[in-house]
Amino acid sequence: MNLEMLGKQFIAGEWRDGQSNLVLNNTNPYNDQPINTYKLANIDDIDLAYKAAHAAKLEWDKVNPYKKRDILENAVKYMEEHEEEITAIIMEELGGTRLKAAFEIGLVKNIIKEAATFPLRMEGKILPSTIDDVENRLYRIPAGVVGVISPFNFPFFLSMKSVAPALGAGNGVVLKPHDDTPIMGGTIIGKIFEEAGVPKGLINVVVTDIKEIGDAFVEHPIPRIISFTGSTQVGSYIGQVAIKNFKKPLLELGGNSAFIILEDADLEYAVNAATFSRFTHQGQICMSANRILVQRSIYKQFTEKYAEKVASLKVGDPQNPETIIGPVINDRQAKTLQALIDKGIEEGATPFLKGNVKGRLLEPTILTDVTTDMTVSQEELFGPVVCVMPFDTEEEAIDIANNTRFGLSGAIHTSNLERGVEMAKKVHTGMIHVNDLTINDEPIVAFGGEKQSGLGRLNGQWSLDEFTTLKWISVNYGQRNLPY
Repeated sequence: MNLEMLGKQFIAGEWRDGQSNLVLNNTNPYNDQPINTYKLANIDDIDLAYKAAHAAKLEWDKVNPYKKRDILENAVKYMEEHEEEITAIIMEELGGTRLKAAFEIGLVKNIIKEAATFPLRMEGKILPSTIDDVENRLYRIPAGVVGVISPFNFPFFLSMKSVAPALGAGNGVVLKPHDDTPIMGGTIIGKIFEEAGVPKGLINVVVTDIKEIGDAFVEHPIPRIISFTGSTQVGSYIGQVAIKNFKKPLLELGGNSAFIILEDADLEYAVNAATFSRFTHQGQICMSANRILVQRSIYKQFTEKYAEKVASLKVGDPQNPETIIGPVINDRQAKTLQALIDKGIEEGATPFLKGNVKGRLLEPTILTDVTTDMTVSQEELFGPVVCVMPFDTEEEAIDIANNTRFGLSGAIHTSNLERGVEMAKKVHTGMIHVNDLTINDEPIVAFGGEKQSGLGRLNGQWSLDEFTTLKWISVNYGQRNLPY
C-alpha cells in the first residue's frame, strides 16, 4: 500500500489533492515521525464527493445483487492479502499494539462479511387492502447517499461499521475520517473498495478541516443519513444540524461503563476481564469500563489483585509485541486525562496506583474513594484511568451504575448467571454482558446506546433497517367506486 497515494483525497474514483490551501501532516503519535501529508479538501470537494456518490449510486442500482455480494466479499479478500501492511499502519498511525490491530481487523472482516449478505436481503412485502381489488406492495430501497464521520480510536472498524452496511444496502457513501487517523479511518477504506470493484464514485473519502468547512458536510442537500461516531458533545450538535436539514442522524457516542463484580464472582477471572475492559488500546474505546464496582466483602482483595495486574502491563512503543499500553492519540487527549486525574484527586479520590506521564504515554492510574458526584465518576475517561468503587447491595450497585448521563455498555460478574441477567435488565444501557467484557461487538447483534450514548442501532438486520427505507406502491386491479 502506497502511503503517498493514501495521502490524497479519493473523490469520484480519483486520487487527487484537495482544493484547500490547508495542509495536514499525519504523524506517528508515539514518536512524531511523519507518515504522509494531505492537501485538504474544501467545501467544493465535499460537493463533488456527494454528487459523485449520488451518480454512482444510480449505477450501483443496476448491478445484480449477487454481483454486489461478490464485490463486497472481494474487499475481505483484499484485506487478507494485505493484512500485515494494514497492521503496520494501525501501529504507526494510531499508536495501536499488534494485539489491538488484530482485534480491529477481525471486527472489520466480520462486518464486511455481514454487509455482503445485504444485497440478497432487500426483501419487500405484499399486504392486503381495505379496498377491493387493491394490492399494497412494500419495497425496501436504499436511503440514497450516506455521510459517515468517524473517530480516531478504532477508526478502521468504526468507519467500516457504517460504510460497509451502507454500500451493501445499495447506497453511495462519503466518508470523513478524523484528522488524527486519515488513513485508517478513511483513505485505506477507499482503496479497499476501489480494489474490490465498486463503481467509481460510489465511495468517496474527504480529509478536511472542520474549521474551514463548518457544517457543510452535514448540511449538503444530497445525503439522507449522517452516521457519526464520537463524543456526545459533538454528536449532539451534529444530530441537531442533521434533523434541522431533515436528515436522519445515526449517533454512536460516549460511554461511562460500569463493570460490576458481585461477591460470588470468580475473582481471578474478574480481575483479568476488568483489566482488558479498561486498558485495551489505552482505554480509548467508548465501551471501556470507566467504573469498576465491587461488592464490599471482596473490595480490598479485588483492588489489591487488580492493582498488581494493572501495574504489570507494559507501557511503551506499540511496535514492541510485549506492549499493552501505547500512547494516547494526541497531546490534547493526554492533557485532558491528566486534568481529570488531578481534579479527581482534588475532589477526594485516592490514587491507589498513580502512573507517570511521559508525553502521550500515560502509565495506568487507579482511583479509589470515588463518589458518584465526582467528575471522574461522571465523565468518560478516554484513557488508562479507572475508578474502583465499593457497594453493599445489588440495589446500590444498580443505582451507582445508572448514576450517569451515559448508557452504552457494561458487565456483571457473578456465579449465579440468572441473578446477573436480572441485574442487567435494571442497568440503563443499550448493551451489558454477564461474566464477560464491557468491550463487545458482534456483526449480527444490535449495537447502540441509551441516554446520551447515542441514537439508533447498527449491525445485522438493524443496519439494514437504518440504511434503507420502505416505499409503498399500491396497485388497483379494478376501479374504485368514487363518490363524485
